[in-house]
Amino acid sequence: MSEPRRAQARVVWRPLDGILLLDKPLELSSNQALQQVRRLFRAAKAGHTGSLDPLATGMLPVCFGHATKLCAYLLDSDKVYRARLQLGARTNTADAEGEVVETAAVPAFSDEELAQACANLTGAISQVPPMYSALKREGERLYALARRGVEVLREARDIQIFKLTATRVDAHPNCLDFTVHCSKGTYVRTLGEDLAQRLSTVGHLIGLHRQWVAPFSQGRLWSLPQLQAMAETPESLDACLLPMERALPDWPLLELDDAQATSIRFGRPVASPLPLHPAERQLCLMHQGRLLALGAIAAQSPWIAPFRLFVPGTGT
Repeated sequence: MSEPRRAQARVVWRPLDGILLLDKPLELSSNQALQQVRRLFRAAKAGHTGSLDPLATGMLPVCFGHATKLCAYLLDSDKVYRARLQLGARTNTADAEGEVVETAAVPAFSDEELAQACANLTGAISQVPPMYSALKREGERLYALARRGVEVLREARDIQIFKLTATRVDAHPNCLDFTVHCSKGTYVRTLGEDLAQRLSTVGHLIGLHRQWVAPFSQGRLWSLPQLQAMAETPESLDACLLPMERALPDWPLLELDDAQATSIRFGRPVASPLPLHPAERQLCLMHQGRLLALGAIAAQSPWIAPFRLFVPGTGT
């Protein structure tokens, strides 16, 4: 007679606000990584900004509680990636997960020619999104269409490549490592294919790591094993979180007194307690050192009105 199955312990979710810079591991989707982290923190609400493919690793900002209201600001951020490009073979997914659909010889090229190929892809460029992407066409993901062998026209998108550098990989013939600082909407897989084309061959990515997402270029990454080792002590986990206002480093911080904070909580504007520069029209409104709301000042007005309210610790 088999033993009765033990009931799985019920997770007691807790209100939690803050931002975790997760080092997403290989072979986990962004959502799978998010769910593991959420369960470790027992966070009532969580979301991530900017998906990474399962074969990609690196920085995945995870927002807990009220910090999820800041995800939209982070989606527009610049990003820096490191990638490894295998020359001589093109796959249907532009990475190592797909099937090889074309091969080509890899001609000899000089370091100067490699630098010029990178220069030709730097600046404002147009890029056609790959079929294996999460973009939607008539409500269906492009990758779902691609898996059925359906290909549709995709409109080119304007993106910005701020910096692109590439080096040879001595231990791996026909491989290049490249680093790119790019705007939102950039497909690094497509950029790898374009770089191979500039070198008169074809290619696909065999490695991709996101180094950082603005504004967290100096932020510490936390791996799942590190977080799992701290799972028995919530205080240690919570110490890994960044305060919400770190998502908006260019916004001035304005500390409110108790009376002003009460007004803001009820959605009422408050008078600015100090002169503000004309550029400082959007502010992080703080109370007792924590983000209470985002506020805006109308032109020629001394009043600050809240347009996004946070109540730290409620998780609602």
